Amino acid sequence: MKRRHVLGLVAGATLALTGSLAFAQAQTSSKFIVVASTTSTEQSGLFGHILPIFTKKTGIEVRVVAQGTGQALKTGEKGDADVVFVHDPEAEQRFIDAGFGVDRRLVMYNDFVIVGPKNDPARVIGSRNVVDSYRKIAAAKAPFASRGDSSGTHAAELRIWKEAGIDVKAAGEGWYRETGSGMGPTLNTASAMNAYAFTDRGTWLSFKNRGDLVIAVEGDAKLFNQYGVMLVNPARHAHVRAAEGKAFIDWLTSKEGQDAIADYRIGGEQLFFPNYKPGQNS
Repeated sequence: MKRRHVLGLVAGATLALTGSLAFAQAQTSSKFIVVASTTSTEQSGLFGHILPIFTKKTGIEVRVVAQGTGQALKTGEKGDADVVFVHDPEAEQRFIDAGFGVDRRLVMYNDFVIVGPKNDPARVIGSRNVVDSYRKIAAAKAPFASRGDSSGTHAAELRIWKEAGIDVKAAGEGWYRETGSGMGPTLNTASAMNAYAFTDRGTWLSFKNRGDLVIAVEGDAKLFNQYGVMLVNPARHAHVRAAEGKAFIDWLTSKEGQDAIADYRIGGEQLFFPNYKPGQNS
């Protein structure tokens, strides 16, 4: 395939095709792996901090395909990645149980928050009860921007709406908007709409275009946000770079990798908290 044709494919590809192209490109060098990961690890700047450390140590470059967790898992299912690094424990376990992944490990956590306009039409600022806050937002029909992209963040958001007893598909007309995009673009939409949004804290801390948005709801145990990493099963896809992928997973869960995650800060504030413990593998 000629180089200009490859570049043309990359330029015109959709997000769903990006994983296949990245994997095909990585196949040309044993020094590459493809990691399908959530947009929050990319857009928060975490990968920009930790990946150069890993590459310097091992000589293995990491090509990240940043997608919502649901799409990242599909990329792994198709064998278009070597490693999947996401944050939806229930979906991750289904991925493992179906035989698409092996060696799942807990890596780190942070939390979700609800951000919203300073004038707070739903009167939720300062609340530590996320379910009650969702009910108040719905009752006020206050603008709410949702990712709507089957990501880990979107899945967590929907679980809370369900617990609140609210069907946003039926009740959200006029105030509930699905962007179908990543966390950064969704926050941009929320800022433009002066709307509430559900976001991981890491992306929020790195987000610059806040406008009148502030953190409205935080501190509820339901907002805990766990990240896990898995090797795509080489028994299912023989072309997976199992040795290099395992080297990445081993490094993430080593003292050096865990320290690198803990060291990533914005404005002095830590974005992710390493929590790997031996024996937690799935």
